[in-house]
Amino acid sequence: MTEPHGAPGRKTAHRAQAATRPPARRDARAGVERVTAVPLPTAHGTFLAVGYLDHERGDEHVALVHGDPGADGVLTRLHSECLTGDAFGSRHCECGDQLAAALRAVTDEGAGVVVYLRGHEGRGIGLLAKLRAMALQAEGLDTVEANLALGLPVDARDYGAAAGVLADLGVRSVRLMSNNPRKHEALVRHGIRVTERVPLLIPPCESNIGYLRAKRERLDHDLPHLDRPAAPDAVPVSR
Repeated sequence: MTEPHGAPGRKTAHRAQAATRPPARRDARAGVERVTAVPLPTAHGTFLAVGYLDHERGDEHVALVHGDPGADGVLTRLHSECLTGDAFGSRHCECGDQLAAALRAVTDEGAGVVVYLRGHEGRGIGLLAKLRAMALQAEGLDTVEANLALGLPVDARDYGAAAGVLADLGVRSVRLMSNNPRKHEALVRHGIRVTERVPLLIPPCESNIGYLRAKRERLDHDLPHLDRPAAPDAVPVSR
């Protein structure tokens, strides 16, 4: 392509290059673009790791897809990132254990999806704010009171990107592994039908029983197993 008066300018060349580029896979509702996909062997089985960019918020998400999930009644977990729980094994919450349990459930099922959502740290307030909230919890506030004391929302998470990821994967309805009815409601609002909510209950320990009770009493999580005594904290393994 040439311009009428001489060599093509930089903007024109860029437009010409863009015109020949294949269209990105992007969900119009949530601004989510599929960027790449690669097999990912894990301790729980082999998944296809599908990477997404959320153009609305700038976050990067990954869907771990096992087997051929199909379109309806797909066993699904929407997992909010939790560095302290997922990577460090924190006993303040049950997040790391929930992630492992969800991955095992999907492989046991033979097919399913775990969507790992970045930008959800601390129910959306970020890592440093979450650590500050945890410090207030150590002083006696519960998880809701701590966020409010910092002038932060109790739950700032948005699930539009998760719905966009599922839509891109061809998923129309899910069996949602979650104890949180608000997550169910959010998916439905974004056009993904929830045929069943599957409990994901992790035995509580002494370090997280108060936090989990606050989630049940203040945030409406379905956690009936908290009525049983909490187990002692795990004994550290010496190296």
